[in-house]
Amino acid sequence: MDTCYCNLLHNVALHRTAVQSSESSDLGAAANAVDGNRNARFQSGSCTQTEEESDPWWRVDLGSVNSITAVIITNRNEQENLLNGAEIWIGKSVETNDIKNRCAVISHIPKGRAFYFSCSPAEGRYVTVLLRGSKKVLTLCEVEVFVANYARPLPNVALQGEAAQSSTLSFAAASKAIDGRRNSFYSHGSCSHTAVGETNPWWRLDLRQTFVIISIKVTNRGDCCAERLDGAEILVGDSLQNNGNDNPRCATISHIAAGKTSTYQCDGGSMVGRFVNVMIPGKSKTLTLCEVEVYAVPADLDKR
Repeated sequence: MDTCYCNLLHNVALHRTAVQSSESSDLGAAANAVDGNRNARFQSGSCTQTEEESDPWWRVDLGSVNSITAVIITNRNEQENLLNGAEIWIGKSVETNDIKNRCAVISHIPKGRAFYFSCSPAEGRYVTVLLRGSKKVLTLCEVEVFVANYARPLPNVALQGEAAQSSTLSFAAASKAIDGRRNSFYSHGSCSHTAVGETNPWWRLDLRQTFVIISIKVTNRGDCCAERLDGAEILVGDSLQNNGNDNPRCATISHIAAGKTSTYQCDGGSMVGRFVNVMIPGKSKTLTLCEVEVYAVPADLDKR
């Protein structure tokens, strides 16, 4: 039976009234960013675009005041840097001059990608994306606005996944890292372990469908060797090229103390993907994980 995530997050922007400061063509209408389609190719007719102007903006009217916890923005495939520096504003009015109403600043979203921005939570009826400066063009391929139901927190979707790794030492299969136990003593049989001294050892989780990944928790080995995990990279994406290790980097593990669990949120907010990899770059490396938890919602949430 499929798990229903319908009550966890709800996109309150879907098909709501949207306007923008100008319109470059019929293809770039403001409503395209709330049509429920993340198609990032402008010519597909599902992205917005203003004319080149000073301080272009886009805004959606949610119809009523909501407690907004997150905004997901999809960037277009072409001219990916146009969105750099754009600001996300949430408020009960259309004003964008009170800094406390600013949810986030978009440093960069890679082409065709959807990034999640936490707004922790913010009360508002209007969500505005503003790009300050002269000779700017604002283009968006989808804007999703979420209200969370905290009575049902996000699930650990890793528990329903399937794990693999570059090699296996003894009984320490990849699946041990998603058995739901944070027992950090290797001899207790709840940690994964690759062969000793590999080049670029990796562990991969297949979530079986594409998710918007909000946070990832990693538990390090507790009985020895905590430093082995230093420098490991967490990668998220939909590609299996190079065993998934060519997917974009979500975060880097600088250090997790022995037996401890650390939480990582992807750089820039969150990321969308089916596969979660942990990989240690370099020679003579050994990868041990005592639990990996992935908190997420399906990427096609509003189509379920």
